[in-house]
Amino acid sequence: MIDHREDARRFLGAVGSAVKGTYSEQRSLLSFEEYLEVFLAAPRAQARGAAQYLRDALDHFGTEEISASVGTFRRWRAFDLGFEPGARAWRVAGHEEVQQSLYRALSNFVRLGRVNKLVLLHGPNGSAKSSILQVLTRAAEAYSHLPAGALYRYNWVFPSEKRVRGGGPVGFGPAPTAGDPSTFAHLEGDAIEARLACPLKDHPLLLLPREDRRSLLEKSCKAGAAQEGDFVLSDYLLEGQPCAFCQQIWTALLGAHHGDMLQVLRHVQVERFYVSGRYQQGAATVEPQLRVDADVRQVTADRSHAALPPALQSLALLEPWGPLVAANRGILDFADLLKRPPEAFKYLLGFAETARVSLDGVLLDLDAVLVGSTNEEQLAGYQEHPELRDFFRSFQGRLELVRVPYLRRFSQEREIYDAQISRSAVGKHIAPHATEVAARWAVLTRLKKPVRDRYALAVRPVIDGLTPPEKLRLYDRGEAPDRLTLAQAKELRKLLPDLYGESDVYPHYEGRTGASAREIKTALYNAAQSQNHRCLTPLAVLEELSALCRDASLHPSLREEVVDGYHDPAAFVHEVEGWYLDLLDEEIRDAMGLVSESQYRELFGRYVTQVSHWVKGERIRNRITGVDEPASEERMVEFEGIVMPGGEERAGFRRAIISAIGAFRLDHPDAPEIDLHAIFPDLFRRLRDHYHEERKRQLRRSKEHLLQFLSDDRAALDERTLRQVADTLERMRSRYGYCEHCAQEAILFLLQRRYE
Repeated sequence: MIDHREDARRFLGAVGSAVKGTYSEQRSLLSFEEYLEVFLAAPRAQARGAAQYLRDALDHFGTEEISASVGTFRRWRAFDLGFEPGARAWRVAGHEEVQQSLYRALSNFVRLGRVNKLVLLHGPNGSAKSSILQVLTRAAEAYSHLPAGALYRYNWVFPSEKRVRGGGPVGFGPAPTAGDPSTFAHLEGDAIEARLACPLKDHPLLLLPREDRRSLLEKSCKAGAAQEGDFVLSDYLLEGQPCAFCQQIWTALLGAHHGDMLQVLRHVQVERFYVSGRYQQGAATVEPQLRVDADVRQVTADRSHAALPPALQSLALLEPWGPLVAANRGILDFADLLKRPPEAFKYLLGFAETARVSLDGVLLDLDAVLVGSTNEEQLAGYQEHPELRDFFRSFQGRLELVRVPYLRRFSQEREIYDAQISRSAVGKHIAPHATEVAARWAVLTRLKKPVRDRYALAVRPVIDGLTPPEKLRLYDRGEAPDRLTLAQAKELRKLLPDLYGESDVYPHYEGRTGASAREIKTALYNAAQSQNHRCLTPLAVLEELSALCRDASLHPSLREEVVDGYHDPAAFVHEVEGWYLDLLDEEIRDAMGLVSESQYRELFGRYVTQVSHWVKGERIRNRITGVDEPASEERMVEFEGIVMPGGEERAGFRRAIISAIGAFRLDHPDAPEIDLHAIFPDLFRRLRDHYHEERKRQLRRSKEHLLQFLSDDRAALDERTLRQVADTLERMRSRYGYCEHCAQEAILFLLQRRYE
């Protein structure tokens, strides 16, 4: 029998040594004098208020510029949860505008020196309001474990009388004598008679007299006016006082020591603490409850009077508790704030502006960033209800409203499902495009018809004619509709940022209604349970989306009035199915290797060469004869007959081609070559579709061979065909991620819908 006792001891010894080393390095327990050394070594880091701390946490994890067709955005990497690898699936996809608004609000609080508003995120159900605030808390939690994010609170330590009078040394030094500033902070075990923690986790510097503290802070931090890049001290540290609980102890000890402050500070033990939403340390969430969010209770009633020094035994120590208290020095989240009756949070009228709450005669001075969430229906109810309107108007001045709409770019929406709908979660292989089908349909349900009157007369017909699928592609990749001329497409892309922000000032903004990510995830999980599909396939997802449309009575967001094709979820299922068939056809053709992408680029490159010489009036050297010849009108016309939109004028089309290439070169001066596919994706698509249409009969026969190979009729195929089919399936697997089962379903679906 193997004895693992030694292995267990070795393992625990190694872990114990590591924990002890970390504990020592982090300086978790300090005397007040030792903490003062820490403060003087990094005064600005230790003098931060809650708003500055949260902003620094976001800054610590960095930012990046996100370039999209609708504009350029700044993204805070904290929302990617890179510091918490196990939680990456719950990162916040998109919402860079919301991140910017949160950061701006924190910066305003920092410049002001205090938090004077509650930041309220509002939007439709399931738009990621709670997720955004949870990530903000997680970032603060991760930051608090780093050296740059060290936070300290203090406790009151009372040694045993026997130990002090002659039972041994205090702390790590010799036994203290009268007037000796030695500390009780490092006492251990039975050397401690009682230990009382500051319930508010107050900053240790609050124990210094206010004028001396102000002088120390201003000299050490060299804080000035609220100028760019300057450090602004918070009112909490400049003007704050210890909580009533600690003030009682301070006063009693100061009297017992005849006014000797250094003797009082011997009882102070400074302790590092870490932000934790789970353990209610510097972060707390207030659920929509009816009770008050804080209260006081008597401490001495729960303790033996003999355990406290005589100077404290006669005090009725009142200890505050509750979410407001737990969140001090950090972040307080009011979930679904407006679900509560006004009486339950009227105290926020004063608290949001003054950071003070009165509880049974006890005044709490708090330093916390106040955030909250609510859905649009609740917000509208407060704004419009006759009995609530007046209250909300008085409260609105204490709110920083941040809108959180549904995502309107399907690539961002897809990120949510790709991260959370995994094989381990659904127990099946996930076929290519299953999550994108869901993401495209979800975003289509959220789009609104543009308001043509907001744009110049010349472009109104283009704006007015945008269909939901066209708007979908335009938002995500800047793809203009094929029906537009190159000049119209260029103008439309120029207007794209305006189009994207068109409804920002409207009460019924784009992204307020439609299918939520929550509903889509449920549909995906349901599709994964289908007995008719061995994989989670786009076909299974389409079936679930159709079922969702039939149950529109359960989903108010799917019951909007149809306006020129917008808000028509059932029609969008067919639209997404058509997109999927197009993509599937293209992937299978590519896997068959009928015409390679390099051939399309070569054809397009030849055309561009002809057009370039035609525009300049130059001749082209014939590579075979060596004779200089004019650009071939016949070749250009033949190519334009395939790719040129209807109604386009040839000369204008050719000049627009050269102009677009020139603009690309100016925007990408370091690019090794001109990427024609990136400049003209629509023209490439037309070229590809044209050649595939000409080979439709050959394609149908090849796809039938694929089905034969995947069925029991494989023996009927000759050796050459078997080899070709096997190569095609291998490319479908390696290039796109199909397995045998979902490949068979996809090919059969395509043949039934497109080739029969």
